[in-house]
Amino acid sequence: MTKIVSSLLRPASIAASSIAGPSRIISKRNFGLFPKSNENGHYDQASNPVVRDSLVPIVVEQTARGERSYDIYSRLLRERVIFLGPVNSQDSTLLTAQLLFLEAEDPTRPIKLYINSPGGVVTSGLAIYDTMQYIQPPVHTFCLGQAASMGSLLLAGGEKGHRYALRNSSVMIHQPSGGAQGQASDIALHAKEILRIRSTLTDIYAEHCTKQTETRENARERFEKALERDYFMTSEEAIDFGIVDKIVTRRSDGQLGEEEVTK
Repeated sequence: MTKIVSSLLRPASIAASSIAGPSRIISKRNFGLFPKSNENGHYDQASNPVVRDSLVPIVVEQTARGERSYDIYSRLLRERVIFLGPVNSQDSTLLTAQLLFLEAEDPTRPIKLYINSPGGVVTSGLAIYDTMQYIQPPVHTFCLGQAASMGSLLLAGGEKGHRYALRNSSVMIHQPSGGAQGQASDIALHAKEILRIRSTLTDIYAEHCTKQTETRENARERFEKALERDYFMTSEEAIDFGIVDKIVTRRSDGQLGEEEVTK
């Protein structure tokens, strides 16, 4: 039996044990070190990490050995379901650790990666991508909301035939951006590096999104042109572009990982 409660509504001793106890599998996501103030100088309590962490639901399971509690992300991790939001160094490290953990648990069962991401740091995203290719279990990717920038590359990098998008999700691809200052020679080095990264990203897109009717080189040229500006796609257009394989609307039998395909 499983029930979900908010840690705000539970006694402090129970909430504390659920956070620090042996049943905890992963750490909570980073919501910032300090509260952020708005333009009027007032603090938004939702950005306070203490407040944000307290809003993460706690799942309590009844077992033969008594109650066992998990935060919602740890409980879903047991079902091999993980999530990606903004791409940064801390969340990238957490996600790669989860991928490696799930491989150690079972190197054959698929991992389901749900992506709702505006993108983020390129190197952090490439760390996730390389880990997805490195581990043995296939990674099935799902786009809900949006998969923009590095989020779209990770969506495309999922197991071929198992890259899904929910109907009203959107995808956006573009070239990397950055800035440099200092001596002219240093700026030239940074410019050379960002051009190298753009070429690498183009190669990755072409590797995973080449259509049956085109060659790898044709796909690369197609992405080189599309990456020049922000290129937005609906879920249907993402299929035509080769980033997504199928659109799903609901599970076929209510079980995790079983989808009812509509296209």
